[in-house]
Amino acid sequence: MSYWLETAADDLRPRPALEGSCEADVAVLGAGYTGLWTAYYLLRRDPGLRVVLLEKEISGFGASGRNGAWCSPSMSVTAPELARRYGREAASRMLRAVRDSIDEIDRAAREEGLDIGFRKGGVLRVARGRHELPAVRASYEGLAALGLAGGCRLLSAAELEERVRVAGAEGAFFDPQGAVIHPGRLVRGLARAVERRGGVIYERTAVEDFRPGKRPVLVTGRGEVRARVVVLAGEAYLARLRRTRRQVLPIYSLIVLTEPLSRERWEEIGWGRHECLSSCRLSVDYLSRTEDGRILFGGRGAPYHFGSAIRDEYDRDEATHAMLRRSLVDWFPSLRGVGFTHAWGGPIGVKRDWMPTAAYDPSSGVAAAYGYAGQGVAVSNLAGRILASLITGEDEERLRDLPVVNHRSRSWEPEPLRWLAVRYIQHALARLDERGRRTGRPPTGRSLAERLSRH
Repeated sequence: MSYWLETAADDLRPRPALEGSCEADVAVLGAGYTGLWTAYYLLRRDPGLRVVLLEKEISGFGASGRNGAWCSPSMSVTAPELARRYGREAASRMLRAVRDSIDEIDRAAREEGLDIGFRKGGVLRVARGRHELPAVRASYEGLAALGLAGGCRLLSAAELEERVRVAGAEGAFFDPQGAVIHPGRLVRGLARAVERRGGVIYERTAVEDFRPGKRPVLVTGRGEVRARVVVLAGEAYLARLRRTRRQVLPIYSLIVLTEPLSRERWEEIGWGRHECLSSCRLSVDYLSRTEDGRILFGGRGAPYHFGSAIRDEYDRDEATHAMLRRSLVDWFPSLRGVGFTHAWGGPIGVKRDWMPTAAYDPSSGVAAAYGYAGQGVAVSNLAGRILASLITGEDEERLRDLPVVNHRSRSWEPEPLRWLAVRYIQHALARLDERGRRTGRPPTGRSLAERLSRH
C-alpha cells in the first residue's frame, strides 16, 4: 500500500463485487482518476444516466493512488514537440487546457467538500550540473514560443538557493502553474462523489475483455455489463487485455518516502513554498513535499518486463529503491542518515508516440483515455471532461478541438523487439546521464536512444 492510500482517511475495505450481468448506459473499466472523472462529469451533465464502474482491486489501487503528488502543468509530450507535430496554435491550446485542469481539480474538490491538500507552489526544474543548463533554458523557451511563459522564470543558482538548497545546482526553470495534492484523498473522495451522484462502483471485479458493437459489453468472470458506451480507463493495465495489449507500454516508476523531517532540517533545506522539484536527467526523477513534512523522491530505473508483464511483485525493486534513497541524500547531503518509512511503485502507461488519447468511436460504442506516461493527474481530469462531452454529444469546442481528441498511435512492436528496444533505451539513457554528470557536457540529442525516445 502506498502512503497516500494509507493516509487517505477513508475506509479501504472493498466495495461489493459484481454479481451477475447487468445493464447500464455507460460502463467504465477502471476506478482511478480517468474512470472516476469521466463518470463524475457524465453524471453532472445528466444525473439520470446509469453509470457503472468496474475495478479489479479498489478505487485508486493503480497510479491514481501511488503517484508522486504532482499536479503538473506539462504533459508527456514536450512543448516544442507538440508544436512540431500539431503547429503552434494547437500546441498552445493543448497546454492551456492542461493548465486549466489544475484549477478545475481544485474547484471540483472544493465543490464536493474534498480536502485534497491542494498547494499551488509551482514547478522547479533544477539543473544539477552545468550539463543540464541547456535543458533548463529549453523548458523556458519552449513555453515562451507558445506564449505560455507568463510568470515563468529562469533562476540563477543564487536565486534558486533562496527557494531551496540543492547540492550541485547551477540554476532552474520555475513555472508557477504546478501544484501538489494528496493523491489518495483525491481518488477516494472522487469515488464517493461519483456514488453520491448515482454512479455504482463494483470492486474486486476484473474486466477480462470487452466487445465493441451496437450494445458494447465489458466481460468479467462475475458477469457482463452491457451498455450504450463502454469506457476503457485502465491506463497501463490495458496491456493485460488482448485487444489493447500493444497500445500501451507499462513502465515502472518507483518512490521512496522519508520520515517527517525536523524543523532544523527544513531550515537547512529551505523549500518552504511546496514547489514540485525535478532535475533534467533523461532517466527522470521527481520530488514533492508532503503536508506532514516528509520528502517524496521518485524516479524510473526499474526494468521493463518481457511481454509488458504487470505483477504485484514488480512494485518493489530493491536496487531501484536503494538508488532513490541515495539520490535523495545526493540532492540534500544534510539528510544523511534520515529514515525512510515507505517504498512503493507501479506501472505508468506509455503510448508508442508518447501522446495520450481521449477517444470515442460511436460506431463501436467504445471510448478510451490513457497513455499519460507519468503526467496524468491533471491530464486525466481533462480526459474525463473530453469523454463526457464526446459521449453526451454536448458540443464543447474548446475541449473537442485538441490534439489528444481521437488521437491514434501506432502499436508497440511485438516481442522480443519491444523488450530489446526498451531495455536498450533504459540502459543508454542512464549512461548518458552519468556521462553528463562526469564530463559536464550536455547530451547532444543525436544518440540513438535519445532519438528513439524523443517526445
